[in-house]
Amino acid sequence: MATVPATIPIYPAKAGHTGFEYFSTKKDELVGWARKFSLFPYPFVTACCAMEFMAVSSTPYDTDRFGAALPRFSPRQSDLLMVVGTVTHKQAPILLKVYEQMCEPKWVMAFGACATSGGFYQNYAAVAGIDRIIPVDIYVPGCPPRPETVIDAIMKLQERIANDHHPILTGDF
Repeated sequence: MATVPATIPIYPAKAGHTGFEYFSTKKDELVGWARKFSLFPYPFVTACCAMEFMAVSSTPYDTDRFGAALPRFSPRQSDLLMVVGTVTHKQAPILLKVYEQMCEPKWVMAFGACATSGGFYQNYAAVAGIDRIIPVDIYVPGCPPRPETVIDAIMKLQERIANDHHPILTGDF
């Protein structure tokens, strides 16, 4: 009579559990997936695009399903800087200071025509695009941009975050 070796099953043999017992992935993919769905935006709102920013955060468009629901009002607690509206030369040092106070990794979204290119202002006061002050990861066109455009930009940024290399990971992990 053959004896069956004693094993300790994770689930009882006749439990009918259809789940999997093991999970295998790359650490960069796991960290990228976690960061992709945990964006904490800091709204740097200066002009009329603020209404569209509020519309994106409201119920019909609901950025919560993208993991970007709770805006943080401290740059030290956020990782996505959303520059919404016109930035003047007087505000440029403030924007740079806010960017420098954010923790790594950090991403920047230029929201609207004024933040991306200076908009229709052809004067000495408006900065012709915030990329002259800080690096920008994604641009949202429009004056003002539609909420669908903003959601599309968030999804593209999430895709980029998920596919990035995450250098905080070491050989030990």
